[in-house]
Amino acid sequence: MAYELLEPADMVVMDLEGRWFGRRRPSSEWRFHRDIFRTRPDTNAIVHTHSLNATALACTGRGIPAFHYMVAAGGGEDIRCAPYRTFGSQELSDAALTALEGRRACLLGNHGLLALGADLAAALDLAAELESLAAQYRLALSMGQVQLLDSGEMARVVEKFRTYGQQDTNDPGLVFAGEKLPAD
Repeated sequence: MAYELLEPADMVVMDLEGRWFGRRRPSSEWRFHRDIFRTRPDTNAIVHTHSLNATALACTGRGIPAFHYMVAAGGGEDIRCAPYRTFGSQELSDAALTALEGRRACLLGNHGLLALGADLAAALDLAAELESLAAQYRLALSMGQVQLLDSGEMARVVEKFRTYGQQDTNDPGLVFAGEKLPAD
């Protein structure tokens, strides 16, 4: 359905057993959503999209290697690409789960991308980051050989990503280099 035509009553409710309720049938991709939620207790939201650049890379069967440190946003040193499997199939779900092992995102061969998050905002942000990385990687490939970061550097970056982003000091005063600054 066109998104702009959707109404709340068009949303399909499913449980983790694959039972669904509502006036519409679930998406053909319900299996990988169910299987991810079953196996990933850290995941409360999944974004699946056929965005232009990520899908273009997935159509070549390649993932996104460590060409940029932001690849670590996906949870590891690369963004894997699951092999092509027929949409809506259990085989696609199984391939996605394998590609997601130790990761929060993957590409789906000849298909699109998956991004996982603790909430919808996190999953959407990660999907947008993957699309941006895919565009950058495609551009870099068009210019010749791409310089990759080594696994040691990516391990450092993945570790730093555990606390990446704006951090609250839980202190109403200003803090600079770990030391509280005077209020004036």
